[in-house]
Formats: sequence, structure tokens, C-alpha cells
Amino acid sequence: MIDQATIKSAAVGQPPGSMKAGELMTRDVISVRPEMPISQIARLLLNNGISAVPVVDESGAPIGIVSEGDLIGREEADREARRDWWLALLAEGEALNTDFVASLREKDRVAREVMSVPVVAVDENTEAGEIARLLHSYHIKRVPVVRGGKIVGIVSRADLLRALAEQAPPAERGKEGFLADAFAGLDERFAHFRRRESPKQPPPKVQQDETRLEAADFRALAEDFERKQVHEREDARRAAAEQRRRKVAQLIDEHIADEGWRVLVHQARDAAERGEKEFLLLRFPSQLCADGGRAINVPDPDWPATLRGDAAEMYLRWERDLKPHGFHLVARVLDFPGGLPGDIGLFLVWGA
Repeated sequence: MIDQATIKSAAVGQPPGSMKAGELMTRDVISVRPEMPISQIARLLLNNGISAVPVVDESGAPIGIVSEGDLIGREEADREARRDWWLALLAEGEALNTDFVASLREKDRVAREVMSVPVVAVDENTEAGEIARLLHSYHIKRVPVVRGGKIVGIVSRADLLRALAEQAPPAERGKEGFLADAFAGLDERFAHFRRRESPKQPPPKVQQDETRLEAADFRALAEDFERKQVHEREDARRAAAEQRRRKVAQLIDEHIADEGWRVLVHQARDAAERGEKEFLLLRFPSQLCADGGRAINVPDPDWPATLRGDAAEMYLRWERDLKPHGFHLVARVLDFPGGLPGDIGLFLVWGA
């Protein structure tokens, strides 16, 4: 007598891996068109005792599959209501699951809206071992068999299980628990293919399903990269700014002789670091101008000729030290007490 270990070994040995899809498949395939309402699909599944149907186009090529899960949803509450749903369809008149009833009332709800895509299909020469790998890899329960692009059969997990059971001796088939052992054997075969595909990968952690691929993980990677780029650019910007500060300070100290004038230029540099485009070098009463500030108020291009005292000296320093390097000097009336020019400001300008 062959023991249970012999039965399980069939799941990981050559048989039924040596069998091909053409030998395993169910040939009388019930299929539907993309426009078929889901209420009719539900009745079709029930009347024929099947759990899914392929959706085919005009040429007979499979374009999707509609299963019970596609019809009633895959949430836990929906799964618990599955038995009530089937009983209600049988009874014709009993209350249906609320969500399912709502979907049935949508007249435009058809196969193409609920079907699972894309379709994983095989040809008649695909070996059972490869089919088992596909079922496991894509977490599906069946694959259509095509010839010339048209569906000619379907191989399900049950077909693989039946082939496994038929290879067991008759005495074993009648034993109690044989079906459970066969299922366990088939599961072991799936696990075998997974181990063979990635033998060096460590087992997944129990606390977290690391085999799930989530778009959110990709988004997080992209965001991490973007943050890194921002930090790198910011570090480079700070380094360049610091280098410029040192260079400017050195140039000021080397080319500006008078200490007071040098302090003003350093203050202008600090204003530039704060994002400002100009700096007030000197504020003085308009009475220090030869014309009381009228030329500056107009303004007259010859306004520098009206400057006197500190203002005139400031203008000459700018003209000598800073004008050749692209700096501008602008004079503005700052206030108008009694409607007449009051204080005047001399501004060093470097902004566009």
C-alpha cells in the first residue's frame, strides 16, 4: 500500500508535471460576451455549477474573466454574504446582499466593467508544472487554453488536483482525508515552484507582507530621491554663497581704503544676502544740495553736480570704487514736508 507521503510526492515530482494543458483542460468552456449583464452572468454561474467564466471577443479570443469575486466583491463582509447570495438566487424572491442588489439595478453594469484583466492564457502544449507556476505567481485559480488566439479549453486548480488524484492508487483514493492530502500536495507543488524560482531569497517576515508591491512604495522612493536632490542643491547653494561672501569681503577690504566707506560697503553686502536689491548709503537734508534738491526731485540727469559735503564725497567714492564694477548710485527725495523736498537718500543699487 502506498502511504500519504507517496501521494504528496506526486505533487513535486514529474507527474502530473509531464501532462500538458491539452490533456488536463475542460473542453466544454462556457464563455460570455463583454456586453452581457452581470445578473445573467450570475445566473449562468449558478445554473452550471461553476465559479467563473471567460469573457471573449467576436473572434473568440479571451479578453477577461468574471468570477464570483468580481460579482460580489472581495471585502470580508462580501465574502461572508456569498452563501446568502447564492441561496437568494436559488430561492428567487429572497433578500439579496444589499451591495449586490444595488449593482444589479445598474442596467449598464456588464461583463466588461467587472471582469479581471489582463488574461493569463496558455496553449495546449504548456506543461502542468508551468500552469501550476502561473496559478501561484499570479494568484489565480484558472487559465484559458488558446489555439490560434481562440479559447479551446480551460485548466483550473481543480483540473490539476483531479490529475493528481487519478495518479494515486485506487486504495488511496478511498481513504479518509485523501482529498485534503491531495490539496496539501498541490499546495506543496506551488511552494516548490516558488522556492525554485528564488532559492536565495529569505523567507518573508511574519509581521509584514514584504511580497506585496505597492505604488505607494514607488512614490516614497521618488519622494526620497527628490528630497535628497533638494538637500544636495541646498548644500551646494550654501557652499557657493559662503564662497562668494568670502570673496566679496576680501575684495572690499583690498579695494576700499577708507574704513568708514568700507563698513558701508560691507553693510550693502549684508543687505544683498538678505535678498535686497539696494542699500541706503547716506541720508541728508535737501538744503545740502545747491538747488535744495529740485534737480533730484525732477529728476535732472545733472543732479550729481548739485551735491555738497558728505553727499558729494559719497558720489565720488562710488564713481571711483564701485561704478566700474556695475554698481549704480540713485538719489531720491525721501519726504516732502510742506510740499517741498525734505531729506534725500543716496542708494547703492545692484538689482536689475
